[in-house]
Amino acid sequence: MASMERNRGMPRGDYEGDKFRLHIVTWNVATADPRDDMSSLLRLDSAEDADLYIIGLQEVYSGPLRFMSDVVLDDPWSSVLMTALAPRQYVKVCSIRMQGLLLLLFSKLEHLPFIRDIQTTYTRTGIFGYWGNKGGVSIRLSLYGHMLCFLNCHLAAHMKHANERVVEFEHILNSQNFKCEKAGKILDHRLVFWFGDLNFRIQDHGLHFVRTCISNENYNLLWKKDQLIMMKEKEKLLQEFEEGPLDFQPTYKFDVNTDTYDSRLYRTWFAFTKKRKPAWTDRILWRLQPKARHADEQNKHGDAPDAHNVKPPEEAEEYPLEIRQDLYTSNMEYSTSDHKPVTGIFTLKLKKMYATPLVHLQAEGEWSADIDAMLLYSPLQPFPTSTWDWIGLYKVGFTSVSDYITYTWVKDDEVFIDEDAIKVYVSKEEIPVRGGECLLGYYCHTLQCIIGISEPFRVHESKVAIEEGLLHEKINILDQIVAAENIHD
Repeated sequence: MASMERNRGMPRGDYEGDKFRLHIVTWNVATADPRDDMSSLLRLDSAEDADLYIIGLQEVYSGPLRFMSDVVLDDPWSSVLMTALAPRQYVKVCSIRMQGLLLLLFSKLEHLPFIRDIQTTYTRTGIFGYWGNKGGVSIRLSLYGHMLCFLNCHLAAHMKHANERVVEFEHILNSQNFKCEKAGKILDHRLVFWFGDLNFRIQDHGLHFVRTCISNENYNLLWKKDQLIMMKEKEKLLQEFEEGPLDFQPTYKFDVNTDTYDSRLYRTWFAFTKKRKPAWTDRILWRLQPKARHADEQNKHGDAPDAHNVKPPEEAEEYPLEIRQDLYTSNMEYSTSDHKPVTGIFTLKLKKMYATPLVHLQAEGEWSADIDAMLLYSPLQPFPTSTWDWIGLYKVGFTSVSDYITYTWVKDDEVFIDEDAIKVYVSKEEIPVRGGECLLGYYCHTLQCIIGISEPFRVHESKVAIEEGLLHEKINILDQIVAAENIHD
């Protein structure tokens, strides 16, 4: 079956390109809180590090009190994932939440200045399109100039709604718009990843046959009746998306805290009882933008112009992009939900459109809370500056773009400009008295991202605080007071 053919590897391009490893997870967590150890889900013991982690969750608990606290503070899932990844030099680039749908993007620190044009949006499809229990959330960005989009969906449930799921997907694609000339819609991006609890089921086969195939690992006997594979045979839009072989057992529906498929009896309208049939509801697909035929070639074949087959930008030829799927599997270790998480690992090979950050940053002289400090930044390329641009001071191992110790407004605190660099003042009152290994990050308000990061440097402990006999516990309290004042300011 064509849709289940194994990926035979990345085409052998005749160009020198850089490779990036993407680790994508989709998981319907069924309102459960995360456990403390996420290392298996993130494959932290792998010989190869991921360059990007993209985590798409569905049915994150969104009760009124919890949801309000999550607006102010990081939700439990974000916190646990950041705690696991930050010590390994990963930073949360951005996230988007729509009720129970959550999408998180983490990057290795070294790539942070090259992830730009970040935008997020969402589409509700639940209860006549007004409720966010179903729908899609997306993050779009440029990675070294290549336009990527990640779409996390939770589509309509139940066996009979396969057509409605396709309609919902098309609605999400058509309704989401981005402020970007090159990629204003999802399908305008060079590469799209579509994943989530897509809710497609295995139809026609009985429960006993399905479970027997799973027990014997004869998954291929079920593929022909998988609704998504069946819909791909007749829906042109779905045919543009690729998926690896489903060589893992269906990920829905399990008894919670077990590896046992649904054993409960459900009462129907007519008082009959039934058990839920296992299915591959949790999926990861991708679409590499197809090369459009020229207009004369379309006319030759009598084809009408296709809105999804627009001519890619000229840089697509000059800066190629290739993709290979290295792994597509479930993780049976996690049992807090009636779904198992699904992981897809991909290798991207691309030719970078740029390889230098927009600005160079460095700390000048010694830094401590005893004296005012200076930093230098040098624009390396033109970029849209703003009075809202700021430079943050971060501890090495920071968790997210907003996890700064303090910041300074670039325009307000400039003290000297010459041909090579711009000098910016930092008040000693803003510098942590305890010190530590730190770095600087330039945040561009217009581009909504960090465009330059300094090398790590040492902020020394305050000699004044030491001479006055302040203990480290008290110094920690002083740091907290400074951080609280920054928030209120």
